[in-house]
Amino acid sequence: MPLELIPGKFMAHKCFISFKTKDIGYKTFIHDHLNVDMIDKSLHDPINSNDEDYIMRKIRENYLSDSTVTIFLIGDRSAENSLYEDQCFIKRELQSSLYDGIGNTKNGILGVVLPSMIEKIFPKSNNICSVCGRIHTIVKINNDTVIKEFVYNYYIPNDKCSWEEDDRYCVLTTWENFCNNPNYYIDMAFLKRTHSISAKTKVKP
Repeated sequence: MPLELIPGKFMAHKCFISFKTKDIGYKTFIHDHLNVDMIDKSLHDPINSNDEDYIMRKIRENYLSDSTVTIFLIGDRSAENSLYEDQCFIKRELQSSLYDGIGNTKNGILGVVLPSMIEKIFPKSNNICSVCGRIHTIVKINNDTVIKEFVYNYYIPNDKCSWEEDDRYCVLTTWENFCNNPNYYIDMAFLKRTHSISAKTKVKP
């Protein structure tokens, strides 16, 4: 079942923004300056607690449970293998976003690659496939660029030699493209929730 986006036919979606503290300026720009038709369900002020479980419970109850799209800002400190980085919160935010159960429906996931990561994720090179002989564009979504919750649900295992848009649950775009047409990408992520690929996602790969 292919995604069908009708130009100009967008509705406001409730969005939660997952980001590393270093990248808060991008989150603030989306909230304060970007012309986007969304209902912001993000956390704007830190929760006053040192208890990680309590903080995540409050995030789930007050923010994620009422959202339908999670926007994951992919910066240079957002990777599974980032040295000296505690990825606890962004991992649990994506896990909660992917979970479909009572009181917490699955969100669409939109990864937005920030400028510092463009060359690392979108290298200017292609690969000639040894299976089909065609040229595949290289997109480096792996544990060195993002957390594994995003990796698995972007490159969901299949029996083919490459991935089409309908083979992925996570949507990926650059910061520039997102800023030029945010409603389009948010709507694309939202529609993934009812796409057949939604049945193949994993919360904890």
